[in-house]
Amino acid sequence: MLMASSKVSYYVLLCFGIVAVSVSTFFAIGDDTVQPIRLVINASEASARQIPDTLFGIFFEEINHAGAGGIWAELVSNRGFEAGGPNTPSNIYPWSIIGDESSISVSTDRSSCFDRNKVALRMEVLCDSRDNNVCPTGEVGIYNPGFWGMNIEEGKAYKVTLFVRSLGEIDVSVSLTDSRGLKKLATASIISSDVSNWSKMEVLLTATETNHNSRLQLTTSKKGVIWFDQVSAMPVETYKGHGFRNDLVQMMADLKPRFIRFPGGCFVEGEWLRNAFRWKETIGPWEQRPGHFGDVWMYWTDDGLGYFEFLQLAEDLGAAPVWVFNNGISHQDQVDTSNISPFVQEALDSIEFARGDPNSTWGSVRAAMGHPQPFDLKYVALGNEDCGKKNYRGNYVKIYNALKRAYPDIKIISNCDGSSVKLDHPADYYDFHIYTSANQMFSMAHKFDKTSRTGPKAFVSEYAVTGSDAGTGSLLAAIAEAGFLIGLEKNSDIVEMASYAPLFVNTNDRRWNPDAIVFNSSHLYGTPSYWMQQFFAASSGATLLDTTLGANSSSLIASSIIWKNADDNNYYLRIKIVNFGSNNVNLKISVNNLNGYSIRKSGSSQTVLTSANLMDENSLNNPKKVLPLKASLNTAAENMDVVIVSHSITSFDLLIESNTIRMPGSHHQFSTSAI
Repeated sequence: MLMASSKVSYYVLLCFGIVAVSVSTFFAIGDDTVQPIRLVINASEASARQIPDTLFGIFFEEINHAGAGGIWAELVSNRGFEAGGPNTPSNIYPWSIIGDESSISVSTDRSSCFDRNKVALRMEVLCDSRDNNVCPTGEVGIYNPGFWGMNIEEGKAYKVTLFVRSLGEIDVSVSLTDSRGLKKLATASIISSDVSNWSKMEVLLTATETNHNSRLQLTTSKKGVIWFDQVSAMPVETYKGHGFRNDLVQMMADLKPRFIRFPGGCFVEGEWLRNAFRWKETIGPWEQRPGHFGDVWMYWTDDGLGYFEFLQLAEDLGAAPVWVFNNGISHQDQVDTSNISPFVQEALDSIEFARGDPNSTWGSVRAAMGHPQPFDLKYVALGNEDCGKKNYRGNYVKIYNALKRAYPDIKIISNCDGSSVKLDHPADYYDFHIYTSANQMFSMAHKFDKTSRTGPKAFVSEYAVTGSDAGTGSLLAAIAEAGFLIGLEKNSDIVEMASYAPLFVNTNDRRWNPDAIVFNSSHLYGTPSYWMQQFFAASSGATLLDTTLGANSSSLIASSIIWKNADDNNYYLRIKIVNFGSNNVNLKISVNNLNGYSIRKSGSSQTVLTSANLMDENSLNNPKKVLPLKASLNTAAENMDVVIVSHSITSFDLLIESNTIRMPGSHHQFSTSAI
């Protein structure tokens, strides 16, 4: 009880911002009668090893409306009226009618000018501003609430694009309004005397106030028939100007991912092949993309977020793209290896699109989309979780051989797990997925200790604690996952890439729990598992030191790295310790073999992720309940006595200084003179 109350008192002080004691005072709290555990760090160059540059990244799957209604900033849901399928009449949800049957009639037909998405909306206005059948106040028309309400912010601009056709003159109001259409936040008019052919119209709307639950309206009081198609509303300000929602992508960027795996996951396979992600249907002008129904996660996407946009996102994040494509296999059907040639060509074409010369067949399509320079695509995965299926190996080998002939440098990832048994087919990497309980996840820290070092490298592309231990994102889950990641760090000679899954969930469409980042149209927060990953953001490309815990440390796991902070250009020794146990632990830390450089007290810090309750979660109402807390560490030294609180992740960043030194594992001299 004493230990628990000490932890709670610490958090009360922090919450009120009146911590007057040093961080070392907090870590001095503990039971002095308990024999301390030794943590020895060997900083000698002989024992150090370089961690792969790619170790920690992110995995994006179109699940939980992560893309459509998520990172892709398009505000209109079902912008092309295609979500009901290619046949008419079609379900136009979530579009709805403004007016009644005496004033307006809405239907769908196949009159669109776009060959790949023929469905358009036909709106017949039966009332007028002058006739006996006068339109109701506020006009009649259609509206779209977006993905559970559009987030419209005062002073910000929104570009509305739509395609329109009519046999007569049109006078259409384009408005952003509150959820009931009673208050206009921004409005403009489209007036034309000749739209007998499909015409593209654009208006720029600037909001006069903020409303997180807004909608887009197209209204008129002029009798006649108007056809609409491909109605889009996008904020003018997006991440690096490329169409992504700023706040969500910034959360991704803050993890400093070295790679991004996309677009799935099961989304790549489809429940049936007819609904699998087909990259050629997702490129070119957005209005010409047919969109498709993701039948695994059961929602429509217009594919505004397509293959090109994923490659662009990877470039914007400075992360290596890891392209996962369909290999002729879905959950319910598959292509026999004897008929796999079209899928082989699809794979080859996809790489040419990303990497080809601007004059090549598919490279020219990329160039026409505004990116003449090739994308830096080096990694591809052939399918997702398909290893046990009948045609996987046959299909895989056919595609593998074709890719290696055309692109010898491409790194190919197999779905089959090679951690325990040698693969029976060639691969550069094998995929490893783990979803399990907290206890099992923590024990998985040693999963790769005895894995053969002579085979393909491991790509742990999906990991997470799930089930009752996880809730919708608990501290317990994060602590167990941190222990697992420390194990991956220690085995990074064989494990070269790792990413949490899933990354995003829209609170209005939870298909999976838990997830790293939770959001709605206007707000977001990171779960403890998101904040846990920030402890590892500096690990990729860092220098791993030999770290040894003494006896009686079964609930502890630790690692240490030397890394360079780009923000201040200084080098730090980072010691990470996960305490999975229910007791505080007295720890004696010793850093040996510093060889001419030293640890500076000023500029060192420590960060702790814990909470009063093991199952604590963040929420939209309380997004900061479980956050890492960082403070100065004025007791930083080569030898430190500290207390690691129960159920916690702790990181010490010790500032290293010297005049001219050689860092362990490095091949060059550098200066770390501290100011």
